[in-house]
Amino acid sequence: MAEKGGSRKAVPALGWWLMLVGSLRLASVWFGFFNIWALRVAVFSQTEMTDVHGRTFGVWTLLTCTLCFLCALNLENRPLYLATFLSFVYALGHFLTEYLIYHTMAAANLSTVGFFAGTSIVWMLLQWNSHGDARVSHAVKQS
Repeated sequence: MAEKGGSRKAVPALGWWLMLVGSLRLASVWFGFFNIWALRVAVFSQTEMTDVHGRTFGVWTLLTCTLCFLCALNLENRPLYLATFLSFVYALGHFLTEYLIYHTMAAANLSTVGFFAGTSIVWMLLQWNSHGDARVSHAVKQS
């Protein structure tokens, strides 16, 4: 039986956060493809970056942006949630490595990445079991 008012559900705060982060990542995609100079200054300020590096960064960031939007709208999808969570872990690990080992990032640039990735990691961990499988909760309601 169909529910009154349709089956639209409200997007939780974590979903809005992921859409915000996805939007900010989308801006980085633009820099990777079309403004490599700004990407060099904003992210990798201590190294020379080629156009190929910029485009690779753009594609990688586009993938993580896509994960953010898909997860924001499907928080109950456990594999997608895990993939999105891990994208933040991998990104933070990558940038920490660039800062600590290779010295290709400035601390200010790392702090910006750390804020968004760190906040997302902690929030997603705290919400890990808050978004149950929609199919299970729907089947329980029908019983």
